[in-house]
Amino acid sequence: MRVVLAEDLFLLRDGLVRLLEAHDFEIAAAVESGPELSRALAELDPDVAVVDVRLPPTHTDEGLQCALEARRRRPGLPVLVLSQHVEQLYARELLADGSGAVGYLLKDRVFDAEQFVDAVRRVAAGGTAMDPQVIQQLLARKSADDRPLARLTPREREVLEEMAQGRSNAAIAGKLVVTERAIAKHTANIFAKLGLAVSDDDNRRVLAVLAHLDHGR
Repeated sequence: MRVVLAEDLFLLRDGLVRLLEAHDFEIAAAVESGPELSRALAELDPDVAVVDVRLPPTHTDEGLQCALEARRRRPGLPVLVLSQHVEQLYARELLADGSGAVGYLLKDRVFDAEQFVDAVRRVAAGGTAMDPQVIQQLLARKSADDRPLARLTPREREVLEEMAQGRSNAAIAGKLVVTERAIAKHTANIFAKLGLAVSDDDNRRVLAVLAHLDHGR
């Protein structure tokens, strides 16, 4: 699996290269600026891009904008964005086209190698990997005035957080140490209470949940 990596801090970039290579990824390019990223994405046709939001020369959202432009040229290009802080605007921009194959993680998650590599693989496969803190903030801001969310049980909210991060029923069941059948029941209840159409497609249901949580913001 070929990866284009964009990170301006040399030590972190080098560490990510070594980590990904250790898990059988091929690094097509490891760059440190927005212009380099744009060229690499246009010329190398990677399987997935792992991109720091803030890159030279602007150090604002250069990396994100380069990735979004590349997705406009190649719809569905898998992109995993890394950020120092939770910025819900970035998550919304990534999800705007509704096609999936996107992820948004805080850089702290990189230090959990298993979680980070899982997110890269999930995004590369067309799925969605959203940072738990993004989901928690969306839930917290919606809960006070959103009656459907208020009707969720504590376990259903727990399942919702896992679902919104992009995990399948089987993965959620494994993490919560319950049966997959129990998770399927919770999932059906969540969709019913939120007024969303039930879907067996993991990516579609993630996008539906995130769209509901972000509605009206």
